[in-house]
Amino acid sequence: MPTAPHPQNTDELFQALQENDQLPYGRTRTVAAEELVDAAEQFAEPGPLAYALFELQEAYTYGSEPRKSPVVFARLLNLFDEQPDVFDERMRHMLFWRFKWVANALRALPEVPLTGLRQWLTEMRDRYVKADLDLQPYYGQAYQLAAHLGEDTSLAYELWAGRTRTRLSDCEACEICERALYHLGTGDDERALRTWEPVLAGKDSCQEEPARSVSYALLPLLRTGRTDRARELHLAGYRACRRNPSMAGEVGRHLEFCALTGNEARGLELLAENRNLFDEVDSPLDLLDFLTGAEVLLQRVELLGHGELPAAGYAGRTWTVAGLRAEARGRADDLAARFDARNGTTAHADRRSARLGRIPLLETLELTLRTRGLDDASPAAPVAEPIARTTALPDSLPELILQARALDQQGHPDAHACWARLRTLVAARDYAHPDDPAVGPLVQLRADLLAEEASRAGERDEFADAAALHEEAAALYDDAGEPGHAAVSRACALLATAEIPGQGVDRDEAKTAALTSAHASMVRLHEETPDLAPFQEARLMRLKATALGLRLQTSRSDEHVAPVLAETDVLYAFATRHDLVGQLSGAVLLRASTYAISGDLPAAVTEIDALLDQLKAHGPAWHLPRTLGLRGRLQLGLRDAQAAHADLTEALRLAADWPADAIDTARLHSDLAEACMHLGRPDEALRHLTRSAEVELRRGSRTDAYCAYSNAAQLSLDLGRVEDCIALLDSLLAEPDVTAGELDDRLLAQLRLTRARALHTGEDLKAATAEFVTLAAESAGWDDDPGSHAMIAAETAVLLGESGEFGRAREAADQALAAHARAPRFDQLSNCLRELARLQAQQQGPDGLADARAFLVDAGRVADEARAAEYEAHGRSLDTALAYEHGRVNAYAGEHEDALAALEKALALLGDPGREDDRVGEWAECVRFAGAVEGLYLERPAPALTRLDAAVSRLTALGHTEETEPLISLAARHRHPPTRAIDDEHALTGRSAPTATTHVTPVFRQDSSKGASIRDALA
Repeated sequence: MPTAPHPQNTDELFQALQENDQLPYGRTRTVAAEELVDAAEQFAEPGPLAYALFELQEAYTYGSEPRKSPVVFARLLNLFDEQPDVFDERMRHMLFWRFKWVANALRALPEVPLTGLRQWLTEMRDRYVKADLDLQPYYGQAYQLAAHLGEDTSLAYELWAGRTRTRLSDCEACEICERALYHLGTGDDERALRTWEPVLAGKDSCQEEPARSVSYALLPLLRTGRTDRARELHLAGYRACRRNPSMAGEVGRHLEFCALTGNEARGLELLAENRNLFDEVDSPLDLLDFLTGAEVLLQRVELLGHGELPAAGYAGRTWTVAGLRAEARGRADDLAARFDARNGTTAHADRRSARLGRIPLLETLELTLRTRGLDDASPAAPVAEPIARTTALPDSLPELILQARALDQQGHPDAHACWARLRTLVAARDYAHPDDPAVGPLVQLRADLLAEEASRAGERDEFADAAALHEEAAALYDDAGEPGHAAVSRACALLATAEIPGQGVDRDEAKTAALTSAHASMVRLHEETPDLAPFQEARLMRLKATALGLRLQTSRSDEHVAPVLAETDVLYAFATRHDLVGQLSGAVLLRASTYAISGDLPAAVTEIDALLDQLKAHGPAWHLPRTLGLRGRLQLGLRDAQAAHADLTEALRLAADWPADAIDTARLHSDLAEACMHLGRPDEALRHLTRSAEVELRRGSRTDAYCAYSNAAQLSLDLGRVEDCIALLDSLLAEPDVTAGELDDRLLAQLRLTRARALHTGEDLKAATAEFVTLAAESAGWDDDPGSHAMIAAETAVLLGESGEFGRAREAADQALAAHARAPRFDQLSNCLRELARLQAQQQGPDGLADARAFLVDAGRVADEARAAEYEAHGRSLDTALAYEHGRVNAYAGEHEDALAALEKALALLGDPGREDDRVGEWAECVRFAGAVEGLYLERPAPALTRLDAAVSRLTALGHTEETEPLISLAARHRHPPTRAIDDEHALTGRSAPTATTHVTPVFRQDSSKGASIRDALA
């Protein structure tokens, strides 16, 4: 693979080594390290070669290539023996530290004889003694060899653990893990977990910790009843080791954890995400650990009867669960046998047997926000047909046909089960149509099936398909001599055609015109079709009213309200006269929706209340959930969240009595989530959002599902459930239609954007910045949406600033400014620029002042533009925020007079606070900051005290006592100054300094508009 140019001198070599050290472990870094060793050999100085060899050994060690690590170390050791003066104190420390790396590598290779392992430990001991080094690290390796062999480790453990740690001991986190594993081996879960706690709590960490400890602690946590802790650590720990060949064993234990907690589907998902490990793990010991964990999972899936499911395994062929399990078992058994043959014990076979013999510790543990079962893991699984709950399917074919038609005339949800059964029967090669005049000819039944299929397509918003199917059905009805049915199908085709989304900026106008035309055509169709049955005529009336209702919903024009109400009145009167309760209910729903869309929510509620009384008395019962759902949305519009919650909850309860697709339960869950948010119950809202998404997925509405999941991810992030958010998004981003590029690019961007923010919140700045940089580059091509690019580029700039990459941050900020010029985003750009100024001044002090001030100049221009556009900022004004930031930037750079002047300006812009002023916290912080600069840094405590005391008095008189606390504390410091020199960054940043962070508006969010939709009234 192509790499960087060959270093021409040692300075270039060291620069290349430093750059390579910043890369993640893997083949790219390893190949570069190999080439740098070749380059170092051209120089006469041995020092650069030694450094290059150290880099190469590290790449092999953490790149899971244990066979090569000892070879490189042998070269280093020879170089040390021949030219010890080349090794300074740091290099000498690294050399003796890495004796342990070699010991670990040799243990991982079954081809290395046991005598070789022991000889290496003897070599290590002799070298340590000769160098006058303490032997605690040696005894640590001796203990680990005993544990590897399966010998009695008691003495070896005491010889190691009882000794004082030295500079060459393994890091504290690694040693804690080894001590905990010893206690785990004795069966003492509680003591192991107590030992592990500093690492699991994040107090001690290193390259592999806490991810390694987490993977081992998962099952003990479950066995001791700490399920929530196990769930939390699984999410965080898995992310730290996924796809990493040097942590394949850890991944295997996470797979095992999924298998033993009822999360087999998630386990298969994680296995697919780590497919690379089957081929990239060069360490036999790590591979054995990984394969055993994978086999535990695959075994569990097969035992549950899903051995035919696809599974991700070795490259080059397609695997099923059963096939991959057999392959993994054979390879793992062979590895275990090789280790046991080398070691002269049965330890590895016994450990494998123990892991494979474990039974599930929990029947189910909800690991992620996206609950999936093995039935969901089947690719392209058809949506399950709804089960009729109230009407049994007749055995007789004629009776089945007649029942399907009778139920369809009523709009009964159980009709679909009848049609589904008939569709299967008619498709059979031996189908014989009944010779029964009551049933009619086969062509009529085929028309019925086409019409039902068309209705289903319309419910999925596949309007073009629906229109074509309705037209085809109409033609068949003509052939069958059923003009009434043909007229209804043609009216449905007209409506579906009018709903096909248009293109361009005038698409709403075009749709309005199309619906007007469709209504006129329906009127003519109605007039030209004689001898309609009452149910057919009512359907035509309903379709005409629906066309006008959709026109109103599209245009929002007051002049379109009266025609809808007039049509619904006609429908209502006709349905009442012919006792068509379903159409009567539909008329009221249309009328209520019309009132809601026109803004008269109380009138809509009055209509709905009357309808609910009628439905409870006369039916149809299946309209109750839909009607309650509409009432709940209306209550949300009236800001009565409690009433909305009650209606929507009851709607969901009643929906359970009907087939799964009869009621739009996804919408009910989504609306309930909104009600819960208004009631301050975000955790409940999160559950409803995920359930909404699950329903959408089951019925094949994948875009709607991803939108709901996107909202759930954002909410989980807002709730501080960072790992939940990341795990959910990782799962979605691994979906086949996402990886194949079939998802809307803006929705995909929203998912990735939320994930990047979650990574940032989770303090994974490197990963977050990389994703933001990629998103910024991609969004630069969104010519139709420069505002979103401006916001993404602004947030990218801030993350680059946090990483200290101010050159790249400046470039990203310039991109944001250019996009902002086309689609202004005043708040976001001002926030970004001020934050960059603060970061640069804070990190670079006086050296960064000029560039920091340049950012503030740009922020000033943005504020001027906002003022000229009469833009009202969200929260504090941009001018006040800018003045405050000038104060902080100058303070960080040591320009305290300028800082004080800027803060005085900010206070003048804020004005004196009032009793109900929501800016009082900002004002108090500005006073505190000015008092700190004046009293501490300019050493003028008297005026500073005057300022602070006056502010405390004013705030106290206004009843804002909480805001006085930091001011009183600072005043006390002025009165009793410390004797040491002042170096107090807290005095600059403060308790709650109004810093600016950039949060861009989501690129793609699910519509959460309140009130009604005309489509809610369709049956």
